[in-house]
Amino acid sequence: MVKVRSHELRTKSKEDLLAELTNLKTELASLRVAQVTGGPATKVSKISTTRKSIAKVLTVLNANQRTALRAVYRGRKFKPVDLRKKQTRAMRRALTHNEKTSTTLRQQKRAAAFPKRCFALSL
Repeated sequence: MVKVRSHELRTKSKEDLLAELTNLKTELASLRVAQVTGGPATKVSKISTTRKSIAKVLTVLNANQRTALRAVYRGRKFKPVDLRKKQTRAMRRALTHNEKTSTTLRQQKRAAAFPKRCFALSL
């Protein structure tokens, strides 16, 4: 089998990718049998390329699935953990802008009653 290219896989549909995956897995099984039975070195050397091709197909499948899920959850309040923004732990737990700027009723009354003083100095 020819080496699989990722940019070619991205254009294929999910059914085509699954068919490609089953073909690659059956080919890998036959290559492993050839390895055990003492087949030619060319077949044994194809095992690594076949494994990498399987990995590429699975990577494209997972990427397509994640983009579809991102489209589904866009604009919703809650998202699955693996689709959320990956930040540092401290940044995820920090107060939001709205939470930082909100004031209590007592603070609002106090700010209205005692505004910050402004002094005009003349030289």
